[in-house]
Amino acid sequence: MADGLRVCALYPDLMNIYADRGNLLMIEQRCRWRGIDFELTSSGLGDRLDPDRADLFYIGGGQDRDQQRCALDLVECKREALHEIAARGGVVLAVCGGYQLLGRSYQLGDERLPGVELLDLETIREPGPRLIGNVAIEVELRPGEPRVLAGFENHGGRTYLGPGTAPLGRVLKGHGNNGKDGFEGGRERNVIGTYLHGPLLPKNAWFADWLIETALGLPEPLEPLEDSLERAAHADARRAAGIPA
Repeated sequence: MADGLRVCALYPDLMNIYADRGNLLMIEQRCRWRGIDFELTSSGLGDRLDPDRADLFYIGGGQDRDQQRCALDLVECKREALHEIAARGGVVLAVCGGYQLLGRSYQLGDERLPGVELLDLETIREPGPRLIGNVAIEVELRPGEPRVLAGFENHGGRTYLGPGTAPLGRVLKGHGNNGKDGFEGGRERNVIGTYLHGPLLPKNAWFADWLIETALGLPEPLEPLEDSLERAAHADARRAAGIPA
């Protein structure tokens, strides 16, 4: 069994609008239950990011004002390190506002914020309502093993993927990236962005385990846990999205 998992949360005080802290707690608890040491550090505004500081880097969603501050800081202080992390196959998980900031740019009102360009995507504002509601997507993180991620989305931006980034999944119910093309999220190597809140990981325990396995470089899947409560939460999220449990 691996000795320990190191996680670094980017801007945990600013990018935590939809209780995204629950995702970090889920990873920690599933490590503890298996006897895997867990270390959580953070990187805030003005902090230079050490690419070897952690095995998994996480950024959640935030209010527009806070997202603007973080966007500029990501480009000025953390861009180079994030690209080093991605190049070595390190795991980066970004949710909602964090996902938008991994692309080329993000349109905020009349201002176009720069992104760190970890993913080939652009987020813009278009006429129309916010994309809100329960959502379910089909993903295939392991070849031949499609699974369902279920959660909740609430975003005004419309995200469009470029040819360099694959979608995280196919929308089964909900809006996804832009409400048009049937895709949700983006993935390039082990950099993953998604609009799914919920929080995401407590409703999708299998995905939390995949992140742990991948971040630790384990050759085989983790031993299963007694996940009756987690399976029930996942089933509830699927039913809320209109997908049979």
